[in-house]
Amino acid sequence: MSPLSESYGRKPVLIATFVVFTAFTLGTALAPTFAGLVIMRLLAGIGASTPISVIGGVYADIYNTRKARGLVITIFMAATTWGPLIGPIASGYVAPVSWRWAYWVSLIVAGATWPFLVLMPETYGPIVLKRKARYLREKQGDANVVAPVELQKQDLRELVVVVLTRPIRMFLFEAIVTTTCLYLSVVYAIFYNPIIFRGTYGFTSGQVGLTFLPIGVGSMIAGGIYLVWDSFLARSQAKTPAPAWTQIEEYIRLPLACLGGPLFGGQRESIHWIVPTLSALPFGLGFLLIFMGELNYLVDAYEVYAASAMGAASCSRSLFGVVLPFAAKPMYNDLGVAWACSLLGFLSLLMSAIPFVFIKFGDRIRANSKFCRELKQKKEEEERAKYESAHPSHQSVGNKHEEGV
Repeated sequence: MSPLSESYGRKPVLIATFVVFTAFTLGTALAPTFAGLVIMRLLAGIGASTPISVIGGVYADIYNTRKARGLVITIFMAATTWGPLIGPIASGYVAPVSWRWAYWVSLIVAGATWPFLVLMPETYGPIVLKRKARYLREKQGDANVVAPVELQKQDLRELVVVVLTRPIRMFLFEAIVTTTCLYLSVVYAIFYNPIIFRGTYGFTSGQVGLTFLPIGVGSMIAGGIYLVWDSFLARSQAKTPAPAWTQIEEYIRLPLACLGGPLFGGQRESIHWIVPTLSALPFGLGFLLIFMGELNYLVDAYEVYAASAMGAASCSRSLFGVVLPFAAKPMYNDLGVAWACSLLGFLSLLMSAIPFVFIKFGDRIRANSKFCRELKQKKEEEERAKYESAHPSHQSVGNKHEEGV
């Protein structure tokens, strides 16, 4: 759904999909059969997938500088990390009363979110310009006042072929999106890997949920580190030439996510449960630092197309988060806890080469990107449209995009 926000605006898509999420969450709570429950969950998940993929585009609309976007994405990621952490805790203690209450709680949270969503203004620049052009036509009676987006006539075929397939094409043909999706998918799958405290220590469902809390603590520490580091980085890069240590954060954050796997794998009955529990703290710290860095890079690289790029990332990492738990049980049975967790840590270490490729070749990759070139053209047209809106006597209808992405 995220590419639709780049054609019809952020707010209409967010509201439409949140209606779907709210309605089918209610249906999930009332589902009479297991088959009905699965179908309702599927449809509710489709509706819930939009905000996390569209939010990058919203921030790109509102904030013009990399520093400002980095700040709000840092806050957003730190906040959203707590959703998957609180969920297992709430369901672990509520489900024994009634499994339906897990979905009633979700419905209550959705209801509390609605006022904020309804009051949110439209942020997508081309749609804002379209509304302004329509207002000027009505007020001045000048039919020549046209926003660039109004010149892009989309039929159903273009909507399906160009717009809705954009995240897929970005995943397949944009090197930045492809590698970022793979990296985030591995980290996210480890995040959702089933906690094995139940088998080793005999924890209840609620107690198992509480073992996620160190990940949240690590994410809060990561948010503070990122903000402080970004401030130092901005001041250092203002110097000519920038000091070599300005890229050291990549060397610090990546091993932290890898460290949690082997440490967590050290759990056994003879070791107190606090030891493997606290091993989730460095993982949470590295996990969020990786997410903030990679998602910031996507938003900075694609700006108005950030919703599609983040949509591809959201879809791929969610699929990994679903698939890996099915492989977790046989993996732990065959390899043992220690080696299974170490394997995931080594896999994270392997993927950690990706950000260094961006550091070394990022400019060259973006220069060869079809979407980045189109973005540059689109920004030039928007600036021209803003000038013409401010100077009506110089208005023109503009030029239609030659290449649709």
